[in-house]
Amino acid sequence: LSFKPLSMTVFYLLLFFFQSFFEGQSAPWDSAKKDENRMKNRYGNIIAYDHSRVRLQALEGEQSSDYINANYVDGYHRPNHYIATQGPMQETVIDFWKMVWQENTAAIVMVTNLVEVGRVKCCKYWPDDSEIYRDIKVTLIETELLSEYVIRTFAVEKRGAHEIREIRQFHFTGWPDHGVPYHASGLLGFIRRVKSKTLTNAGPMVVHCSAGAGRTGCFIVIDIMLDMAEREGVVDIYNCVRELRSRRVNMVQTEEQYVFIHDAILEACLCGDTTIPASQLRSVYYDMNRLDPQTNSSPIKEEFRTLNMVTPTLRVEDCSIALLPRNHEKNRCMDVLPPDRCLPFLITIDGESSNYINAALMDSYKQPSAFIVTQHPLPNTVKDFWRLVLDYHCTSIVMLNDVDPAQLCPQYWPENGVHRHGPIQVEFVSADLEEDIISRIFRIYNAARPQDGYRMVQQFQFLGWPMYRDTPMSKRSFLKLIRQVDKWQEEYDGGEGRTVVHCLNGGGRSGTFCAISIVCEMLQHQHSVDVFHAVKTLRNNKPNMVDLLDQYKFCYEVALEYLNSG
Repeated sequence: LSFKPLSMTVFYLLLFFFQSFFEGQSAPWDSAKKDENRMKNRYGNIIAYDHSRVRLQALEGEQSSDYINANYVDGYHRPNHYIATQGPMQETVIDFWKMVWQENTAAIVMVTNLVEVGRVKCCKYWPDDSEIYRDIKVTLIETELLSEYVIRTFAVEKRGAHEIREIRQFHFTGWPDHGVPYHASGLLGFIRRVKSKTLTNAGPMVVHCSAGAGRTGCFIVIDIMLDMAEREGVVDIYNCVRELRSRRVNMVQTEEQYVFIHDAILEACLCGDTTIPASQLRSVYYDMNRLDPQTNSSPIKEEFRTLNMVTPTLRVEDCSIALLPRNHEKNRCMDVLPPDRCLPFLITIDGESSNYINAALMDSYKQPSAFIVTQHPLPNTVKDFWRLVLDYHCTSIVMLNDVDPAQLCPQYWPENGVHRHGPIQVEFVSADLEEDIISRIFRIYNAARPQDGYRMVQQFQFLGWPMYRDTPMSKRSFLKLIRQVDKWQEEYDGGEGRTVVHCLNGGGRSGTFCAISIVCEMLQHQHSVDVFHAVKTLRNNKPNMVDLLDQYKFCYEVALEYLNSG
């Protein structure tokens, strides 16, 4: 089995359902249309209905000051659980914070970036330090940066109120400028994080994008449907969207968003919530390995089977660049190809050479495109490999296979002196052997652009994973490798540089390194672990990441080793 996109029949059925929704205004919005309120609306056609609008406490003598472009929306058996609103404008920031305080809101969900395709979508309504918005003081006390979202924690106080409230903003940054996310895994993880960190007895959750309709509607529908699925075992997306549109105009704006909601709910129902608190990992993992004598299966086998089922299958058109005739000789295995959407195109010019390399950009726990997963360079792609390292500001290279000329795996680095690869020069600096890890430092630079200076790169060659084994020989030494790479990344480039990870074909071994790196960061920052989500996220870009059950188990076992080591 494999997880396939919705069939064309289902797709057209969903389009039919979507087109049956009433489009545009379906209730009076007289207050929003008043001359004194027009400037408070970002878009003239996405404004607040009168019957469900949030009414601010009016300033004395200013009746129109009770208007903000925001509507109450019911949650799952929770009236007015959400406030759907537009992204604040400079003119409405004070009103926005007034609403947050008035409604006793503890969570703000933001599903837009400040600028997209060169257009301002939302103003920056929060401070980097502390700011006063009329009679409300907002102080930023913590920022948690992750690859697809940011969590900001604010201390908020109102003049004369004698209390300080903690309010969190959950800012999803992984929504593309056009369309919808390629996969739902990131948004589902984000929604679960919002749920886990939001008090149930707080006031309405404020949700906004730019207009407060499309992405805002997607978030709210998915959140409600997850609650419904958990309580009732069924979902009703059609009627949920219809109900939302009765409270605010055009909630869930496009057919594409409507289809995406179905994909997201399907993935959520198939996969479930696979997060495990760190304190329970040992006992849960023990239970996951218990074999059922009747089925000869175990929970971890079933989890891995589900992972394989929901892993997207790459189609020929997804890998059109890798499959170009001129690029065939640059691919070690024609069944392990990077999709076009996550290719790192080479920038440094080198004669007639193309800008293709068999490599894929992957997110880490905290940083987008932090890893570049690739194959061991072929004799004819060594030059391209070093172009990749230089062009993408890579500061670490992780090598998980052996040099083997018989397998067309050459030694691509100098043992001393300088190697020249077109305009790129690679100079050996030092080498060190510590147990299973050889670390080598190189200085690389582009001789055609001396003004760019040089970059220091450390290669970590891991010796503890012989080619005949499916997993490394030692959990402890593999964890040491992860920590050494992290330490170098942090010390040399403040965590900003990328890490190139390669094995023979850029598949299972490289994926195992990336997955364990993500899992360890998750344990450090979230005090929980989700191996399934980590591997699923990697596989959304390359389906062969962590391709064996034993490698999947090894991810859990290194997580336990991480906890044991303190």
